[in-house]
Amino acid sequence: MTPTLVRHHTYAASSAPVDPGTRARDWAEIQERVLAPLHEAVFDRLEVGAGTRMLSLGCGSGLALLAAASRGARVTGVDTDRERLALARERLGSPGRAEDSVGRAEDSGGWARDTEPARRARLVEGPPSAAATTGAPPYNLLTAFHPIGCAAGDSEGLAPALAEAVPLAVRGATVVLTGWGPPERCATAPVLRVAARLAEPARPARPGGWRPALRDDLEEVAARAGLKPDGSGRVSCPFGYADVDSAVRGLLSTGLFDAAARATGHSRVEKEVAEALLPHRRPDGTVWMPNVFRYLVCVTT
Repeated sequence: MTPTLVRHHTYAASSAPVDPGTRARDWAEIQERVLAPLHEAVFDRLEVGAGTRMLSLGCGSGLALLAAASRGARVTGVDTDRERLALARERLGSPGRAEDSVGRAEDSGGWARDTEPARRARLVEGPPSAAATTGAPPYNLLTAFHPIGCAAGDSEGLAPALAEAVPLAVRGATVVLTGWGPPERCATAPVLRVAARLAEPARPARPGGWRPALRDDLEEVAARAGLKPDGSGRVSCPFGYADVDSAVRGLLSTGLFDAAARATGHSRVEKEVAEALLPHRRPDGTVWMPNVFRYLVCVTT
């Protein structure tokens, strides 16, 4: 995790599409770290440690994996974003390796045998079912740390992913779902509304764009996946950036503005997001937006 706010320059040609590698690095270096308080709150509540075998759905560039592994957990991350997974391999101590597993040597389940915390991990490209292991205990914790309840239809793929993942876990395993908190508790909500407004010409052909989080978003996903809710919590996750340019890059790396960029062009999205951020700019040039995120703890049945 980057210990300080990272300052980035604007794109060399803001009217041109951003390549996937640059966008993935913007996510890893600027945006992903704002969710660290959510990861830590969940891990504290569940007492994640040496007995934890965690499967992280949509693990991205691996920050949550690293936090759990540092507590002694054995972790597997699965994602379909090749660029983010490549950065996760760097973050977890194995830059440049082509293999899915991270570490010097593996046990029969594919986890590294190295005792270094950052090497107690596997990274798998593909759907959740690709994280199946042989000769190793099944998972006892499933996490979905990519928050839902912000873009229209953003929960549609989560229930099927859970349906694939649950058979890989022990009966009664813990499942954690995460989502955005109420709009009135999220200072970033007005900025995200830019995505919906600019993408409007593309509706309804291209779904997506901002929408207010609903109270039962997570419960509805749990019900569709056949999970039993077993508690919930809220966590403060302020979005802090070194400057407006870094804030724009971080927010655009989330994918929430993709439909808007298709409808109006990347440069216009950059410009309007930057304008929407101005009320959150501090005298020293940094950008600060308090937000609240929610998590739901469930168990498999």
